[in-house]
Amino acid sequence: MLSKNQLKYYSNLNQKKFRLIEQKFLVEGQKLILEALHSKLNCEVLLTTSSFRETNPSFFKNKLLNDVSIELISHNDLERISDTQTPQGLVGVFGIPKHKIQNLQKEKLIVALESIADPGNMGTIIRNSDWFGVNYIITTTDCAENYNPKVIRSSAGSVFHLCILEYEDFYGELKLLKQNGFKMVVADLHGESIYNFNKPDKVIIALSSEAHGPSQELINLADHVLTIPRKGKAESLNVASASAIVLGEV
Repeated sequence: MLSKNQLKYYSNLNQKKFRLIEQKFLVEGQKLILEALHSKLNCEVLLTTSSFRETNPSFFKNKLLNDVSIELISHNDLERISDTQTPQGLVGVFGIPKHKIQNLQKEKLIVALESIADPGNMGTIIRNSDWFGVNYIITTTDCAENYNPKVIRSSAGSVFHLCILEYEDFYGELKLLKQNGFKMVVADLHGESIYNFNKPDKVIIALSSEAHGPSQELINLADHVLTIPRKGKAESLNVASASAIVLGEV
């Protein structure tokens, strides 16, 4: 059983500040935990209830769990640690990976995210980027944090596959990439149709929140400002939905 201090420690990992200090985060549910293990993330411990273990014996026979420590806890304690209203009976404590930044200049497609504060949108964009073969995402510091539980869930585990880099000097990094041959495409409500765009060899796709749109600083860096032509009466398109269309066309 967990001590009170251990329980408090794991519960605190639901807070961004504590995650960043401890360099650990929580993953809930069988599918996401196996995805994290398959992605070779380090699991400190699996927390589960006796009832979950009894009703899911095949899960615990998975070879990915061979070297993982498993701790039985009460359902009430699991509820205190879980971020969800109806816990699935299984929480993994993982170390935040230290990404080895390769030469970004070798990439053909990079996604840049400006002020995407909603965790659901952030996770879906990560998932869409993964689907279309993106390896690197760069973000402003006010984007939703990668290891926010809602980002993890909405990314369906794709957050474990990509290198996501947060930059204090976001616009300075974009300038450096442009100096090394990348063309910058900024998605906005107003611009040239994405369907008439000829893709360059190396491209950065920049997305911003639909509430505020791209900043003037981002627009100033754009080689192309593209829009998805509107056919109906909706005021705007959700940025996560727009990301799938833009990534599919560019």
